[in-house]
Amino acid sequence: MKQSIFTILSNTPLTDCVYKMVLSGDTSAITAPGQFVNIQITGKFLRRPISVCDYDGDTLTIVYKVVGKGTEILSWMVPGEKLDILTGLGNGYDLTPAGNSPVLLGGGVGVPPLYHLAKRLLAMGKQVTVILGFNTQTEVFYEAEFRALGCRVIVATADGSYGVKGFATTPLNDLNYSYFYTCGPEPMLKAVYKATRTSGQMSFEERMGCGFGACMGCSCKTKYGNKRICKDGPVLEKEEIVW
Repeated sequence: MKQSIFTILSNTPLTDCVYKMVLSGDTSAITAPGQFVNIQITGKFLRRPISVCDYDGDTLTIVYKVVGKGTEILSWMVPGEKLDILTGLGNGYDLTPAGNSPVLLGGGVGVPPLYHLAKRLLAMGKQVTVILGFNTQTEVFYEAEFRALGCRVIVATADGSYGVKGFATTPLNDLNYSYFYTCGPEPMLKAVYKATRTSGQMSFEERMGCGFGACMGCSCKTKYGNKRICKDGPVLEKEEIVW
């Protein structure tokens, strides 16, 4: 974990309530796709945990949804403003068991952490399929970005207004895949757990206090004992999950 000051380079809307923010700063503590950062927001006691969408040596990209006052304040910020951010939080995804043809399933704001994961898997020579699940067409984002990487991309909308009608799990029956990675709300993760035919890794969204394991506020039960989503997670293996 590392605490650093980042400078906002851009902060642009992707949909009515989803924003992409690019920042410059020290990203050296970020070592794996699927990790998250914890952002201090002026006037708010608790930091806001946001997944890492992408990063390189000196830039960090986050994609966040406005769901409360904290993220609303983030959406108002402009280039040049600064943020106090804890980086290098969480365990991230393990790429070792991916096999040759992994599938990545993202639901809503569970989509962003899959972006850097896809980049890393493609760099390893994997054939990557990405399934993006949304409620309706107006909520769809990052489809073009995944296609530009070279991924096969399938979009599913619950109301059928765009892509496949159904959920992120709907296209799975027609796919051959070696392993899965997923991130999204808990109902989606439960559906992925039941629908997948292989092992995989699931990234959980959870309310957090400290973000680095000190407060125990985000503990969950697994087959191997209690784990802290912020430190031992947010990524858990399918086989250890207790619903």
